Amino acid sequence: MNRHEQLAFLIHQLQQEMPEYAAYDIPDDDGQAFQLYRALCNVRQPGKHVPSPQFLAAEAAVLQGLTREKGITDGRYLPAIPSHEHLHLWQGDITTLAVDAIVNAANDQLLGCFRPLHSCIDNMIHTMAGVALRERCFTIMQAQGHAEATGQAKITPAYNLPCRYVLHTVGPIVRGALTPQTQGQLASCYRSCLDLAAAKGCQSLAFCCISTGVFGFPKKEAAHIAVTNVSQWLRQHEPIEVVFNVFTEEDYRIYNRYLHKGV
Repeated sequence: MNRHEQLAFLIHQLQQEMPEYAAYDIPDDDGQAFQLYRALCNVRQPGKHVPSPQFLAAEAAVLQGLTREKGITDGRYLPAIPSHEHLHLWQGDITTLAVDAIVNAANDQLLGCFRPLHSCIDNMIHTMAGVALRERCFTIMQAQGHAEATGQAKITPAYNLPCRYVLHTVGPIVRGALTPQTQGQLASCYRSCLDLAAAKGCQSLAFCCISTGVFGFPKKEAAHIAVTNVSQWLRQHEPIEVVFNVFTEEDYRIYNRYLHKGV
């Protein structure tokens, strides 16, 4: 099957699972067809249907192909910050980064973003990993029996992403002034992810900007907490290569300033 045929197959399978969306025609354009597939995956509920081997194979071909076309960045060759031997700053799409593990800024259900085509990192990571990621997170949360605590982390395979693992951490939500509690919770996100990555034997880990999107944590304060706590952790443990992944120019400037202060 070519890509359009693969997307048509995936959309038909999803529409069979969710007949309320069966009226949507498959666009002729591959880009628009992928957006329909993505939107259906975004709203798909876990635990109700087991994806078939044929579905997973077609999905892998589409997602891995798209990632290769975007261009995969090998984390082993990212330049280090001069004053921080094991720290790296990289601006780009975290779903194209080949490291041992990437960090996802998750909600407390760990099931990904259910808003169709939303631009948050949670949505993008789940989209490009594939439906098996939500299913795995659902299994973990069913076994846990309660929402994930802020500042903790869980680890899953990365499925169709070029990394090996995804670390899911729930950052604090800020509405109003920062408090010592929310600052401590954000620091705990970074330390929990590092502890879990080290326990899994990861030698490289990429952090997104946790809590600075819809969760409302101020960007400058969040970057300072991230750099400070990661730097402290690295001084106390066997080093891991840590990538601070940013997407916007504003975030790049903020992190670059803190990283070159020698925190």
